[in-house]
Amino acid sequence: MNASMELNLDEMLRIKLEVLRREHRDLDEAIAALEATGRPDQLTLRRLKKQKLALKDQIVKIEDQLIPDIIA
Repeated sequence: MNASMELNLDEMLRIKLEVLRREHRDLDEAIAALEATGRPDQLTLRRLKKQKLALKDQIVKIEDQLIPDIIA
């Protein structure tokens, strides 16, 4: 793989990362709004939190791909 293809892959990963972070923030806001109602639907709340956790896992995975391994 040449350097320009790697750069494109990194760029794609960075874009995907930003989209996932935005979705994560949106879910965070949705959860906070739902909790602010005083009597949130627990099933919906659990589903949103599970989605948020799955997004966080994807974010960490992409961050790991973007950060080169440093051998000490």
